[in-house]
Amino acid sequence: MKAIQVTFDEDLLERLDELAEVRERGRSAVLREAAANYLAQKAAEKIDRQYAEGYGRFPQTDEELDWRESRVWPEDWREGGD
Repeated sequence: MKAIQVTFDEDLLERLDELAEVRERGRSAVLREAAANYLAQKAAEKIDRQYAEGYGRFPQTDEELDWRESRVWPEDWREGGD
């Protein structure tokens, strides 16, 4: 791991240090987890944007949207057959 220097507002740092998890695990561990969660959230947001852009360029057809009518199940599915 690489040590870095981060500047915090005193009030924010005090509130952070009041947390039991910070006292148990340490500031660095909690801040690493917060940074990892932030990056995961940003990645998920990017994927969501890509889906929206893709469906904007290629919208689903009426047939694709009416999936209930298009699915086919084996006759004995509801009866628990093999």
